[in-house]
Amino acid sequence: MNYLSIFQQGQSYSEYRAMIDALLAERKTTGVNHSESYLKYTEMNVRRMNRLDKRPEILPEAVSALKSIEKPMLWLVITEAWCGDAAQIIPIVERMANESPNVITRYILRDEHPEIMENFLTDGGKAIPIIVALDPYSGEALGHWGPRPKEAQEMMVDWKLKGNEPYEAFSERLHSWYAKDKTVQTQVEFKESIENISRQHTLTSA
Repeated sequence: MNYLSIFQQGQSYSEYRAMIDALLAERKTTGVNHSESYLKYTEMNVRRMNRLDKRPEILPEAVSALKSIEKPMLWLVITEAWCGDAAQIIPIVERMANESPNVITRYILRDEHPEIMENFLTDGGKAIPIIVALDPYSGEALGHWGPRPKEAQEMMVDWKLKGNEPYEAFSERLHSWYAKDKTVQTQVEFKESIENISRQHTLTSA
């Protein structure tokens, strides 16, 4: 699949954030579910993103890896405003992208692009965020990362298997994990993924 047309339709990070603010002003969020619970999730996510837009610092090893990307690369980010994991991850992804002159990001909504999401399922589910690295010339998907760091993903799988904890309690526990981790695992794992993708991209395009 050629993803270039979808990428070109995507929003910049600032446009994505402005869209969320505009929707909340109308008591709406992205997608079709505008319930009070989804509005509450979205409002919490805005606060999370505001915080993560400024801190913590990007790890020095991540900065080094991003600055060493040799070939231009596009990052297509699949997200939704009400998704808590997305709020914990995409501000860091955007800040990491800003460390490389060879990376451009664009954001698209999962539920507006089911044909794209079907190509990046997690255990058969439409978990987000997903960051897809693209070749800027061919539009080919070079690889992807997401929807969350391994430890957080293991927590999610374990919760689903046991099925004895209310979602609200699990969500609080999951976001406590994110707070304690201070984005370290997100940065480390995403850096490693991008390093592997960039290495293969350089080799195949040499």
